[in-house]
Amino acid sequence: MKQKGIPSFSGKRIWVIGASSGIGEACAKEFIAAGAKVALSSRRVERLNQISETSPKDQTLTVPLDVTNQSQLQNGYQTILDTWGGIDLMLFVSGVYTPLRADDFDIQVAEKTIDANLLGPMRAVALVLPEMLKTHSGHIAIVGSVAGYSGLPKALAYGPSKAAIINFCENLYYDLLPTGISVHMISPGFVATEATAQNDFEMPALISAEEAATEILTGIKNGEFDIHFPKRFSRFLKFLRILPYPLYFWIVRRFVKI
Repeated sequence: MKQKGIPSFSGKRIWVIGASSGIGEACAKEFIAAGAKVALSSRRVERLNQISETSPKDQTLTVPLDVTNQSQLQNGYQTILDTWGGIDLMLFVSGVYTPLRADDFDIQVAEKTIDANLLGPMRAVALVLPEMLKTHSGHIAIVGSVAGYSGLPKALAYGPSKAAIINFCENLYYDLLPTGISVHMISPGFVATEATAQNDFEMPALISAEEAATEILTGIKNGEFDIHFPKRFSRFLKFLRILPYPLYFWIVRRFVKI
């Protein structure tokens, strides 16, 4: 059994959570250009308004919220339901990244990272699932990271949060495939965004947010579960996962110069 894609985004109702910058903003703009109706969510309402003001009239809905706040998520989703009656796709892009290593481990940073990157998408999925299950249709897409494939330097909190997203998406796919709801697990490599601008090391196979958005929209169109890119980098990290630990750690120490 193969899950459904979305051959055309024209007229589709799409909720982009994390639409104010980076990958989320680039995806939102591509959806709008493709004729979709897009609900724009993030904490930065001024950035959302900028996207809305430069988009065709009645094609966007600004829904500011914080993904760590359950009531804000609930109110935001209710606004979308009241306006459009439902959604065809929820794309969760929102997340936080703070470089963190064991010699400077901060549990408060770790807790904030898990709250936003793991519990945030879980909260959103819990909101949209009941309506999708009623109609036996809909798409749930969650942006994780190749950092979730295996342990990497400076990702002591970020990496575990994204590893958990992989497991969460795998479980969702297994449970929801018979119901007609499609799940898309999105694992980008290094993308030029405000978050990765914090990195003080060379980022291999770095791509633009617009390139990432194209990969994501193409994967959703085709009904792909595992959307990972850029392939030259993500396939290498997938290969590392199957290696014995001594060899894996040797390769990471040799080639990750940070």
